[in-house]
Amino acid sequence: MQYLRYSPYCTSVMFAIMMPMAKFQLSDFFTYKYRYQIGYGLIVLLFVALLAVAGLFVPGGLSKGEMATFVQTASLDRENPATLAIPNLPFALVQRASMELFGPSIFAFKLPALICAFIAGVGAVLLLRRWFRPNIAILATVIMITTGQFLYVAQSGSASITYIMWSVWLLLAATMITSSPRHKRFWKVLFFAVMPLSLYTPLSIYLVLAIFSAGILHPHVRYVLKRMPRSHLITLTAMSLVIVAPLGYLLVIKPQLALQLLGAPASWPPNLWANLKILVQQYLNFISPESGVLMTPVLGLGSIALILIGVWQLFTIRYTARSYTLTAWLLLLFPILLINPVFTSVTFVPLLLLLASGLGYLLREWYGMFPRNPYARFVGIVPLTILVAGLVVTGTNRYFDGYRYDPETASSFNHDVNLYNQHINAQNIPKLVVTRYELPFYIALVRYDHKTPPLILTTPPTGGVFAATKAAHSKVKDAQISRIITTDVSGDSDRFYIYNK
Repeated sequence: MQYLRYSPYCTSVMFAIMMPMAKFQLSDFFTYKYRYQIGYGLIVLLFVALLAVAGLFVPGGLSKGEMATFVQTASLDRENPATLAIPNLPFALVQRASMELFGPSIFAFKLPALICAFIAGVGAVLLLRRWFRPNIAILATVIMITTGQFLYVAQSGSASITYIMWSVWLLLAATMITSSPRHKRFWKVLFFAVMPLSLYTPLSIYLVLAIFSAGILHPHVRYVLKRMPRSHLITLTAMSLVIVAPLGYLLVIKPQLALQLLGAPASWPPNLWANLKILVQQYLNFISPESGVLMTPVLGLGSIALILIGVWQLFTIRYTARSYTLTAWLLLLFPILLINPVFTSVTFVPLLLLLASGLGYLLREWYGMFPRNPYARFVGIVPLTILVAGLVVTGTNRYFDGYRYDPETASSFNHDVNLYNQHINAQNIPKLVVTRYELPFYIALVRYDHKTPPLILTTPPTGGVFAATKAAHSKVKDAQISRIITTDVSGDSDRFYIYNK
């Protein structure tokens, strides 16, 4: 017994027996073998849940910009081409179809944006998977879908999500054409279809220029393009021209549309110093964050730190096609944002890629310190996971709590469409009095009404049962109020008045 207890031979035998067991527990366990599949599955479930809550409940109303988009979408008329000369025309047409199919509801209005957000999320996962390691792709995707800025544009009916969707799929298709030997024909067709469609969206042309500049300047990309069969190139170019031809016609009948697509400000000259302050507030002012329609800063401090590391990596590893494209894109976007800082959403994808690059750098550095010790490598992931978890928790909490409970933010969204459906339309109130300022919105609203809509008036009727908006309430004289319809927002809670004259 004494020999067995202290024998080096016995110790080595026990070690040899235990090592395969430990190896089995680490590498052959089900959750380890399928860890990436499980991770992507959980991301999809989380993503769908977040989109459902954002689309249905938070913020649950329409901003002033969305209300203007609502009126613009309702005014689209194929017999009047001037009404079609607007930015984001493909999105507006889908939005119009959704409203005509499902009726005048906030969810029907926001549904195209939610679908675009899901498509953008799928594309982002695939793009990050091609550019980075699977673990980095998972972590960066989780940060992306839980960022307050992404959740806001995902549910917004103002087409801001299209900036993200087109950017992701353009970059993905270009990446697959130049790096993947499989399904190249599919990716070529997709690129030459997405590219002209993206040109209907403001500022997308700058990404297209960045991609083509990489194709001209980078040797590998240039080599791939030279090997493309000329017949394929001619056919795909013709397809792109057919898709973009309506845009060319709209630019002829309304030249101002070109300035909108290029991102030119409404007034000239722009106040560069004031615009720079706006950009600092949107991205870097963590000391005094602001509330409103878009809560700022749009990213957390931890995300900004990872992005700065990614910027340093961009200049360190600058000879790749990805670096060429990303650098050219950012250089083209910065002066546009400086003269017109309202396009914050267009920076989301390049910042996401820089954030993933920062994550990848931190993980590579730690792995490089322990190339053969799997346990040390695992321990290194723990603080990184804590950082990501912190970004996820703070991002979701800030979005859901801010857009529900912050007085300035919650009051920036109008819930009158839901109240109209629940109380005016559902109870067949025959007439609705509005102000001249509200008239375009309510005319657009009743245009989608599948039931018998109320008659929209700007002057009170002489008798009978009718309703009036809060703004039009002061016009009503000598009528008895039978009911006041309110919202749960603390400010301006009285929204409609029901009268019996």
